[in-house]
Amino acid sequence: MMIVIVLVFGVLYFKLHALPEKIAHGTSSAQFQLVAVLALLAMFTHNNLFWIAALLLATVKLPDFTTPLNAISRSLEELKDREPAPLELSPALLQPSPAPLQPSDAMSVSQPEPEAPEAPEAPEAPKEPEESKEAGGDRPKTAPG
Repeated sequence: MMIVIVLVFGVLYFKLHALPEKIAHGTSSAQFQLVAVLALLAMFTHNNLFWIAALLLATVKLPDFTTPLNAISRSLEELKDREPAPLELSPALLQPSPAPLQPSDAMSVSQPEPEAPEAPEAPEAPKEPEESKEAGGDRPKTAPG
């Protein structure tokens, strides 16, 4: 009787730990593998948090990002290989554009521009005495010392 009870509890234990995997069986491959790993971790570590995470992940449907991105990639590859169509101009594009609009009379009245204030004159640089120019010639001045 004891062997039967141990076997029944063992089977129930394994079925309970496999429950998230059974729920996630119809989901994407990556989600199913993640749920399976979490269920195995819960079984071997006896940590219920992994099992709860696996159960929650199995019940939530994750959005599929890869299918639309793969479709976009295939479409771009097909467009890259396709020859460009000749450019056809519509008759509306061939007609000259209308004349630019004239400004209204109210806007065309010119107003006098304000006068700018006069800038002060810059002071002149100090002039060297003429005697030093004549005495020194082209030689540069040297400092005493």
